[in-house]
Amino acid sequence: MDKKLQSTTSKEALACLNQIYQAEMAGIIRYLHYSFMIMGHNRIPIQKWFRDMAAEATSHAVVIGEKITSFGGHPPVASAKVEETNQHGVHAILEESLKFELEGLELYKKLVGLAGDDIALEELAREFVKTETEHIEEVYKMLRKD
Repeated sequence: MDKKLQSTTSKEALACLNQIYQAEMAGIIRYLHYSFMIMGHNRIPIQKWFRDMAAEATSHAVVIGEKITSFGGHPPVASAKVEETNQHGVHAILEESLKFELEGLELYKKLVGLAGDDIALEELAREFVKTETEHIEEVYKMLRKD
């Protein structure tokens, strides 16, 4: 590994990348589970949305995993804990999704602050902040009753 590249990435940034990776892996599990549990007359579009979210979490995990290995790290072979609440109504699932998205947003914001002089890492984190913010806005809209 290039010493200069490694020196610009702090151990804290690498630890944050590992947390993000585990969160994205949990997102895959979470969103696939949600897609299976949606029932009722609005099932198809909501199921599709959750499957799309699982695919996006997969894409994010790939990008983050590649970034971890480029810094000499080793992506964890585990996900963050996915709690099963057994609440499968659409509203309850969306509220769980919102909580998960807000936690992910905080991790990406933390990474922005830890990027230091690594402009590429900062830009990557900022792009994910934008994406996560858009997801949160969508979930808030889906939770509105007006």
